Amino acid sequence: MNAIELTKSLISCPSITPENAGVLDILQEELSNNGFDCKRYKFAEEGTADVDNLFAKYGNDEPHFCFGGHTDVVPVGEQNAWLSNPFEPSEKDGKLYGRGASDMKSAIAAFVCAVVDFTKNNKFKGSVSLLITNDEEGPAINGTKKVLEEIYKNGEKINSCVVGEPTCPSKLGEMIKIGRRGSLMAKFDVFGKQGHVAYPQWTLNPINPLTKIINDIISLKLDEGSDDFPPSNIEIVKISASDGATNVVPHSASSQLNIRYNVSHTAVSLKNKLNDIVKEHTEDTNYQINTEYYETAEPFLTKKGKFTDIIKKSVNEITGLDAEFSTTGGTSDARFFKDYCEVAEFGLIGETAHQVNENVNIEDINKLEDIYKNILINYFK
Repeated sequence: MNAIELTKSLISCPSITPENAGVLDILQEELSNNGFDCKRYKFAEEGTADVDNLFAKYGNDEPHFCFGGHTDVVPVGEQNAWLSNPFEPSEKDGKLYGRGASDMKSAIAAFVCAVVDFTKNNKFKGSVSLLITNDEEGPAINGTKKVLEEIYKNGEKINSCVVGEPTCPSKLGEMIKIGRRGSLMAKFDVFGKQGHVAYPQWTLNPINPLTKIINDIISLKLDEGSDDFPPSNIEIVKISASDGATNVVPHSASSQLNIRYNVSHTAVSLKNKLNDIVKEHTEDTNYQINTEYYETAEPFLTKKGKFTDIIKKSVNEITGLDAEFSTTGGTSDARFFKDYCEVAEFGLIGETAHQVNENVNIEDINKLEDIYKNILINYFK
């Protein structure tokens, strides 16, 4: 298959996290037929869905270059709002439409075709692999993280990795991600005493301390950012109170927030800041408070050097653009690779990712394949 045909085949599989829907079977057949040693890893954990993963490798020498990505996609939303069935790829005005077109089945197809072409037509010392999960858009528990743990137990070692996430804002070749901010979720549950609003002496309104806590948190100025990272930001994502009538003080109130933070902070230092604010407004009171934290990613930055220069050079040669190094955006599976090897991200335009009528420029798929081949050529020189 060429990259466009393969993209269409992958889109045709409704692989909404964590459903495989045959998408990994297509890739395994294509890679096995072209000399790659393919292994499937299925992981399970209590409270989460079982997830199928694919690791395919060509060669056994060092250096070992890996492409990472995911075949799972988010739900389609309101299907009637799509121009056509989101799992029946369609073309219009030079664009390919379908769920996963941008994030990131086109990139998967591009690097599969790139590695097949490269290994067939080039003599090189080293090995090339692909680690493809179907658990990136979901909990990300039984996917890339566990595959890396397993293959390293078996003696594998990856030297460098490119993750094919959509990194470009508006033009292919604009942006390469060399790091990501960390992500910390926090949830505060405040418990008071329910009662009639006309008798505050007999009630304890949990909304009062919660709003003070929230106000102090969003007033924090964490940092100014740096040459490599944008400023850290705090966003309140949910506020709620226990059910009741309009003349009833609620028994409890809760709030959730997310902090996207750079390397100026750690999860521990941020928790300490938040705990101090909570303590200030609830200590020595009759309020009860429960605080929960969930860290989904640590911040990281890949050091600029030979590896990042190869990617930039390879992108610039194909697109003619001067690609920018960036750490913007959300989290990706690069957060797992960074514990094992140097990692960067490069892929297509991400503007329509997760949207209705998700699409990519068809010509960009072929260009992306050329960029990935160029990266391999320059890497193994």
